[in-house]
Order: sequence, then structure tokens, then C-alpha cells
Amino acid sequence: MTLSHDLRGSGEPLVLIHGIGHHWQAWLPLLAPLNEAGFQTVAIDLPGFGASPPLPDGQTPTIAALTRAVGSFLDELGLTEAHLVGNSMGGAIALELASAGRARSVSAISPVGFWSRRERVFCQVSLRETFGLVGRWPDPISRVASNPLGRTLLASQICSRPWRTPGEQMRATILAFASSPGFLATLRTFEGYTVGDSPLLVKTPVTIAWGTRDRLLLPRQARRARRVLTHARHVWLPGCGHAPMWDDPELVAGTILSGARH
Repeated sequence: MTLSHDLRGSGEPLVLIHGIGHHWQAWLPLLAPLNEAGFQTVAIDLPGFGASPPLPDGQTPTIAALTRAVGSFLDELGLTEAHLVGNSMGGAIALELASAGRARSVSAISPVGFWSRRERVFCQVSLRETFGLVGRWPDPISRVASNPLGRTLLASQICSRPWRTPGEQMRATILAFASSPGFLATLRTFEGYTVGDSPLLVKTPVTIAWGTRDRLLLPRQARRARRVLTHARHVWLPGCGHAPMWDDPELVAGTILSGARH
């Protein structure tokens, strides 16, 4: 399946997979340091998000189905394996791809799937309510992002330092979120999903990174991830939120690079 994507740099391929409601531009602050470190970055829009079309009619956008779509896209690029980086839902997709033998390494940032039932319901309800609100008034809400205070009010659940995100980038993120045709269908499929270990995952260098100020997938889920993936490298991202790319680009890029070189 062809996906909208951004390809830049040269070297070993490193695929960047965003979370639900986001788009490839989530990774913008990390692209230069990753390219300068000798990696070719492939930042994708998942099916039904950003500029990528939804899955074909009749296909439910489960994490398994989205994983197959990303795998098909990697086949189009001629990539049997790549370094995989994912945030939130993208982190789970990266881990699933690794379980299928497609990863040279994995860096999963606050991945879904290590939640309790109550934590999963909190995540779904919170995101659904936000989607409904932003979907009703996308333009006025996105205009609020033009100033640091507005960005802080809008995005404090997802970012610990929303004021660091440039206004135009936050506005584009809000509009992409509001216009995601795959959002609600994908969100519903979170029910019952958990991450499990696998023989191929055990053989893959895996880094699980969690922001200490994650207000969507609370940091206690990182401790559950430690119990499930005992072989992985588990690190904290001090002071960072759920999607920490703009919170501390240097820290996040360094964490990804150390995981890819592990």
C-alpha cells in the first residue's frame, strides 16, 4: 500500500511511525539530527491519517491491519528490514513489525498496549472527546495555537512543553487531527489490544522510552512494559510528555540513535 511519506538523507533506513491522529510532520524536529548521524529517514502518514488514504473498504483499521499496511509499504520501498521508531500507536506498530522480523532495531516512545482496562478506556474517552471538540471548530481552535499560551491550553495533555512547538506546526497538527478520516474507527480498535513478547522481538534490539510527564498513557504503564519486555532497554525521558518530539528534540533524537546503534 502506497503511503504519503517524507524521505530524506542517506544511510541505513530509519522509519518513523506517528501516533493516532498525527501525521509525519510530528517528527520534523528530529529529522536533521537523525540524517546528520547517517540515517535515511522515512517518516510516514499511516492509513487514514495525514495525506494517506484510509485502508480499502471492508478493512477494519486495527493495529494488526495498519501493521500489514506499513509492511506492504516497506516492501514497495524494497526494505526487508529497517530501524523502526514509533510513538504511541506507532510504537505498537513498530513492535508488531519487529515481531514479524522486519526490524533492525525498535525505539517505541510511550507505546499503546501496556495499559490496564481502566487506562485504555481513559485514553479512548479522552481522545474521542478531544476529536469531537476540535472537529466542530477546527479553524478557530487552530488559530488559538498562534500564541504560546494558546498552545499550552490546547496541547498540555500530549506535550509537556507545548509552547516549544512553533505556532504554524501546532496549527497544522490540529487541522490534521480534525480531518483524520480514520480516527474514530482506529480508536475503537484499541479495545482488547495489548503488546506481547515474541521470539523475534527477543532477538531484536528494543528500546522503550517513556516521558515522565506523559498525561495520556501514564508513566506507570512503563513499569508494566518492563515486566512484559524484560529483554528490552527501558529508559525515561525526563520532563517529556506523551509526544515528546518538540519537548526535547535533542534528548529524543539521542535516545533513538543510541537504540539504533545498540
